[in-house]
Amino acid sequence: MNKGSHFNGQPAYGQLINLLDKSKILQISQEKGGERYVKHFDAWQHLLIMLYAVIKRFDSLREITDSMFPEARKLAHLGISMMPRRSTLSDANARRSEGIFEAIYRDLYKTYRNELSSDSRNNPSSSWINRLQIIDSTTISLFSNLIFTGVGRHPKTGKKKGGIKVHTNIHANEGVSSDIRFTSAATNDSFMLKPSNYTSGDIVALDRAYIDYAKFEELSRAGVIYVTKMKKNLVYEVSADTIYMTESGLMALRERHVTFTKKVKDGDDIKHHARIVTYVDQKKRGAKLISLLTNDMEMSAEDIVAIYRKRWEIELLFKQIKQNFPLRYFYGESANAIKIQIWITLIANLLLMVLKKRIKRSWSFSGLATMVRIMLMYYVNLYTFLEEPDKDWSKLVAEAESPPKELLLFG
Repeated sequence: MNKGSHFNGQPAYGQLINLLDKSKILQISQEKGGERYVKHFDAWQHLLIMLYAVIKRFDSLREITDSMFPEARKLAHLGISMMPRRSTLSDANARRSEGIFEAIYRDLYKTYRNELSSDSRNNPSSSWINRLQIIDSTTISLFSNLIFTGVGRHPKTGKKKGGIKVHTNIHANEGVSSDIRFTSAATNDSFMLKPSNYTSGDIVALDRAYIDYAKFEELSRAGVIYVTKMKKNLVYEVSADTIYMTESGLMALRERHVTFTKKVKDGDDIKHHARIVTYVDQKKRGAKLISLLTNDMEMSAEDIVAIYRKRWEIELLFKQIKQNFPLRYFYGESANAIKIQIWITLIANLLLMVLKKRIKRSWSFSGLATMVRIMLMYYVNLYTFLEEPDKDWSKLVAEAESPPKELLLFG
């Protein structure tokens, strides 16, 4: 029997979880009290089942448990020794600390960071990309306002929904979260901008929600460059103003050196020197003027604009996660269960990004995630299949077009 050139003695899911270190995961769980009073359902099995559910995009505990019974034999070979009931999984999501899964994610990021990184040293025009970090947040709507305080109200019912805000930091050449913090949706973003998180030479791209003169001044003193978008109501003094014109007499670029002053009660006022780069964004309807604020006085205006445009990478990451994983419905109602599901989603995203980096064939993330979801429990070599998914089909077509010649009974 021909099993195909992609046949493998282990399901695709088994190959994916080979990227995880079971002993390290159990060690993390033990150190954080995750194995206390646990007889059978340890952190390793908890992680594998939740990861299975997130990749398959299940929306409820019933879907998870019911779908596992037909795959029980395969899952047993992967280290899942028991088929948990809904109550078992629900209790584990409520009781096992989300900090365990946070530690697992951070350990995985540390392990695969170099593999995920895209080296841009051979491209002088973007030599800054290896120093660039981007921060932003995304809000995930919840069913209740009792767990995490939401913002705004439903336009028809007037009821206020809950919301968890995921504050994220990424390195521009990696494409996965390097630091994550959870707060209620009502929390202001600016708390995430901590000068102590950065070192001299780093570049930070951020949205205008993070504007804080005191923190900007700390960044400047630490040798950290920031690039953000201007708010309309900012007050400043201009010390230099230069306008560059096109050949047709229109403004191409404007640069201003400015000083911001922040009044401090019972202390010295904070003065922050910065540079405003205003350019014409031809992609916007009517060629809109965009003003960027930075503390860098030496880089070209083109580089400042390119750095801010690179900020869009984090928006693409948020879109990638929300479109390919189940974050509309949660497997538990407690804050701990919600955070566990988000951490598992981030782990799944990281593992698929590692897989994407290891194969030479170009896949969109959505296409890759869909194929992995379909093939998850098939006995297929995940790497060779993703490299040449149509290999077996091409062979079958070739055989059908040129069938073997029949031997003649008489010569």
